[in-house]
Amino acid sequence: MAAITLGTSLSALAKLDSRDFLAQSTKFFLPSSSHSSGRKFYGGIGMPVKRRSQFHLVVSNVATEISPTEKQAQKVSTDSARPVYPFTAIVGQEEMKLCLLLNVIDPKIGGVMIMGDRGTGKSTTVRSLVDLLPEIKVVVGDPYNSDPDDPELMGIEVREKVSQGEEVSITLTKINMVDLPLGATEDRVCGTIDIEKALTEGVKAFEPGLLAKANRGILYVDEVNLLDDHLVDVLLDSAASGWNTVEREGISISHPARFILIGSGNPEEGELRPQLLDRFGMHAQVGTVRDAELRVKIVEERARFDKNPKEFRESYKAEQEKLEQQIRSARNSLSSVTIDHELRVKISKVCAELNVDGLRGDIVTNRAARALAALKGRDKVTPEDIATVIPNCLRHRLRKDPLESIDSGLLVIEKFYEVFS
Repeated sequence: MAAITLGTSLSALAKLDSRDFLAQSTKFFLPSSSHSSGRKFYGGIGMPVKRRSQFHLVVSNVATEISPTEKQAQKVSTDSARPVYPFTAIVGQEEMKLCLLLNVIDPKIGGVMIMGDRGTGKSTTVRSLVDLLPEIKVVVGDPYNSDPDDPELMGIEVREKVSQGEEVSITLTKINMVDLPLGATEDRVCGTIDIEKALTEGVKAFEPGLLAKANRGILYVDEVNLLDDHLVDVLLDSAASGWNTVEREGISISHPARFILIGSGNPEEGELRPQLLDRFGMHAQVGTVRDAELRVKIVEERARFDKNPKEFRESYKAEQEKLEQQIRSARNSLSSVTIDHELRVKISKVCAELNVDGLRGDIVTNRAARALAALKGRDKVTPEDIATVIPNCLRHRLRKDPLESIDSGLLVIEKFYEVFS
């Protein structure tokens, strides 16, 4: 500062009265009335700036390019320090695995909520999905994983470049999976303003959060029923609009935040609010395996993985590649899968007779049935496809009272056969 040089001794500083120190230290920042035209105020602090023709306030992103470290972290390989358990090696839990695969094929289904006993492999199954995620086109260096072809999935900067006819660099990258910790702050989730850059450079820079990173990817919340209410509200807002808006320091920043929301939890620790439950496209229930032979097989497979993860993953490499190719084919053929008008009417009739609020249940059931038909390699939806997915799409939407437990799906199945017969 102007009044205190680097050569000032500690004893001299100690003699300064706190009010004198404040008065001297603010000389550099606070403008006098005669020279106020050359300064701007940011968050109550006056900062020297140049004339308008040479300097202006801008809003920029801190993360302008992806570092090699981040690229390496996104790419899960067999030599990874934390090897992932293969998806095809998971024994049982077919309902949960099917819901996850359908969401990867059609992200517009809206995610999946997995509830079940502790120790049933919920988190392991979700994280094992990383190996199977397909590649998507993204703009190089964009913190929001902007889609170069869809303006609705572009960040503001990329959209401006495209609208002005500028070329943007494009690369292929795997769909990203982001973990949302229970102890995360709202600023970490939504993004915040880089105050240091505002003070040192005179610009207000936006630092993207986890929602920006999860755009066009997967946002996974383990123990979602223990998440703080204010973070639940943030997720509800972003999931509903597909955009995240941050209001900080007198400016407003919006960016796309369309993600597959995957949550897992133990019902013994509390149920979710009905408003949040409705945001999940599908609901999967996971139970503890009771068959002794199956339990022994699971224990032996886990022991093999813990002993030599690389060798274990190699033994499932062919099955993993086969399933990955199946997912890729299903995503490519999804747009050509059709569903008869008669079947659509029956789906809506089931929803109406079950007194399902809103139309989200109808939409999700149609999408899930089409995704299942694509996964099976067909171009037309059958009643069997609908019977497979409709319990997962509707049962969590039947609960009216937050104190009620979620139906196991029997009511939905009974109503389905009543309508479709």
